[in-house]
Amino acid sequence: MKAVALDHMVLVVEDVEATCRFYGRVLGMEPLERAPGWWVLPLGDHMISVRQVGELPDIAAGTTPGSGNFCVLTDLPIDDVVAHLSELGIAVVEGPVERLGAVGPMMSVYFHDPDGNLVEVAEPT
Repeated sequence: MKAVALDHMVLVVEDVEATCRFYGRVLGMEPLERAPGWWVLPLGDHMISVRQVGELPDIAAGTTPGSGNFCVLTDLPIDDVVAHLSELGIAVVEGPVERLGAVGPMMSVYFHDPDGNLVEVAEPT
């Protein structure tokens, strides 16, 4: 067997509505309710599933808010990303900094979402 692509990831959060608002406002990800109470943030051909802490299936027991760490790519210059975050009052915790991602070299900035998940936004170089 060989894994060939990422389908989705899951963020466990304290407040699904606040998280969906945050990602909509900061990254332009429009929340979508896939089923009653099941919210996702579409990301190209992929998605981030947003799950309320305390309402997880047994298989995900122990997953906690703020334990996520992921990277999304942007087509904007990284300086524009930094300016956007500044306008929204989002503190950059690191960057811009050079990194090597799945697509090759990139410039990245890092910040936290409302639950403390570490979000990296990168511009491929």
